[in-house]
Amino acid sequence: MKEIDKMKAGLEYCYDDEEISLMKLNAIENANIFNSLPEDDLDKQHEVLEEILGSVGEKVWIAKRFCFDNGKNIFIGNNFTANFNLTILDIKEVYIGDNVMIGPNTLITTVGHPLTPKGRREHMAQGNEIRIGNDVWLGGNVTVLPGVTIGNNVVVGAGAVVTKDIPDNSLALGVPASVVRKLENDVE
Repeated sequence: MKEIDKMKAGLEYCYDDEEISLMKLNAIENANIFNSLPEDDLDKQHEVLEEILGSVGEKVWIAKRFCFDNGKNIFIGNNFTANFNLTILDIKEVYIGDNVMIGPNTLITTVGHPLTPKGRREHMAQGNEIRIGNDVWLGGNVTVLPGVTIGNNVVVGAGAVVTKDIPDNSLALGVPASVVRKLENDVE
C-alpha cells in the first residue's frame, strides 16, 4: 500500500513521502493564491475557495493568512467567518457546519505523530477527522486536535485546547478544554 493510500485510510504513514510532499506543496501554492487576492474581491475569494476546498457554502469569509495541508479535505457550511491566521491541517476530513465563527490564530489539526522517538525519526504520522457542528464559536488561539467532534451551539473560549468531544449546547474553557456550563439554544 502506498503512503498516500495509508494516509487516506487513516493508517500510520510516512509524511515525507514524495506523493504526500507534492500534495502539501500544491496546498501551499493554493493558499498563496487565495492569500494574494484583494481583500475587497469577495466574489473572487469565494470562486477560489470553491476550487481549492472540498466544498464551501455561501457567505464565507476567511481573513488572510489561511493555511492548509491539502484543502480538498475541508468542507465548510454557510455563513462562516474565520479571522486572521487560520490553519487547518486537513490530512483527514474537516467538516464545519453552518453559522460558525473562528477567532484569530486558530489551529485545527487532523494529524498527530508518534509518542516514540523511533516513530518521529521515521517521520510517521496518522490522521483522524474533525467535525464542528452548527452555531459554533471558537475563540482566538484555540487548538482543535485530531478526532474531535464539537457539537452544535458550542462556544470554546480563547486559548483552549480541545482534546476530546464537546457535546451540544456547551461552553468549554481551558487546557485541556472542559465543559464549564450548558448554553441556551435560542434558535431551536
